[in-house]
Amino acid sequence: MIARTWEVHRRRGAGRYLLVLLAVLVILLLAFLAAEALGVPLLTDPTPAMSAATPAAAAVGVGLLLVDVLLPVPASAVMIGHGLLFGAVAGAALSLVGGVGATLLAFLLGRHSRGLVRRLVGEREQRRADAFLARYGLLALVVTRPVPMVAETVAIAAGASTVSWRRAALAAVVGTLPAAAVYGVAGATVATVDSGLVAFLTVIVLAAIPWLVLRIRIGRSPDERRGRG
Repeated sequence: MIARTWEVHRRRGAGRYLLVLLAVLVILLLAFLAAEALGVPLLTDPTPAMSAATPAAAAVGVGLLLVDVLLPVPASAVMIGHGLLFGAVAGAALSLVGGVGATLLAFLLGRHSRGLVRRLVGEREQRRADAFLARYGLLALVVTRPVPMVAETVAIAAGASTVSWRRAALAAVVGTLPAAAVYGVAGATVATVDSGLVAFLTVIVLAAIPWLVLRIRIGRSPDERRGRG
């Protein structure tokens, strides 16, 4: 009976935490839809502001990637534009700065929301979430980085946990670098719809590999993890 009662409380706590994450995802979706409805030209088509290889164009591109945390920015088009204007290496570097900055901005939002999350889910469930994110959070940050809204939700959740800034920044770099490099090369070579599609599919495949590793690690039993770890 005691074990059953504990299991019920544990599942309720986990359910509250998942509801908080779902609420964050819904808020991000609503923000995206609101911005889309406003039809801001810079968000729908940044090409006029990124028509030449100037510092202003670089600043616009990085800035758009940063606000991608809350607004519907065509991030892949911006990254391809970086490669087209500044070359594969410099373009990838600009996209890396913007992408990592976006992750850390979402992480900052989560850090400032930690007290609120604790009040909503309870101290015990917060500790359980901290333990889970300490073990899998960095890999989750890496594999979800190419996925709109999910990446921001995971980064906010990591920020609301005990994950350190240094580890979050490292995960952001590892998660953003493949997309930045692939899109940079695509932009520097042939900036067409086909090359952009190939770049997007390549990023998804690269993200799928660590995602499968994460699923396998979570699915293994504690005994298996100790035996192989």
